[in-house]
Amino acid sequence: MIKNSPTAAVLLIGDELLSGRTRDINLQQIASYLAPLGIPVRETRIVPDVEEEIIEAVNSLRAKYTYVFTTGGIGPTHDDITADAIAKAFGVEISEHPEVTAMLAKRYEEMGTDYTPARRRMARIPHGAQIVANPVSGAPGFQTGNVFTLAGVPSVARGMLEDIGPRLETGAVIHKVTIRGRGLREGDIAEPLGALAKEMPDVALGSYPWFRGIGDNGVHLVASTIQESLIPMITDKLEAIISATGVQPERVEDANA
Repeated sequence: MIKNSPTAAVLLIGDELLSGRTRDINLQQIASYLAPLGIPVRETRIVPDVEEEIIEAVNSLRAKYTYVFTTGGIGPTHDDITADAIAKAFGVEISEHPEVTAMLAKRYEEMGTDYTPARRRMARIPHGAQIVANPVSGAPGFQTGNVFTLAGVPSVARGMLEDIGPRLETGAVIHKVTIRGRGLREGDIAEPLGALAKEMPDVALGSYPWFRGIGDNGVHLVASTIQESLIPMITDKLEAIISATGVQPERVEDANA
């Protein structure tokens, strides 16, 4: 990792995630959005809708990483407590933001829907926070210091990232290559892959097996580096490691393929 390069953490908030009722994809889409900006996600946590646990996690992560992205808990219901927890984590008050409440009132009027006290909760923003636009459903997220608070609905969270991107300090872009060996087992390449890792310390190497059934298994070898010039060399070396086992190497763009 480059010294002083920006890093990020993702804090996923919600009982529904821990119960398994909801499948998270926000981590994947946040990490995918940040990667081309040279901001790697170094840690993720999942916490329940418990104020004390949200506060502890926010304060821990914001002290450790350049940016923190939280998702979930900023809707209109009683268990949407993230905004209050963020305010307490930063030691500030929280109240309805006049511009946000005016915007939401107008939006609900245009929809022919009552702007109820529950819906007004979504206009409550920690004092001093900056608004994060929501191009999907209107109710915004917000930025408090280095913490960005996003909605839990994936399409909304993804839309909010577009307003956040220009605010971020970018880092060195990570270049990757993935080589696949069908039918390969990790034990077949562990020794030469370990030797290559020692030979090329500026390249991060990973081995990721898959098994979808008999005849549909293998290993992805993934190399990551900020030095784009090393990609052709490392590609050749990874292909040679796989070829030495008698397996035909394949370069793939999607490691889930």
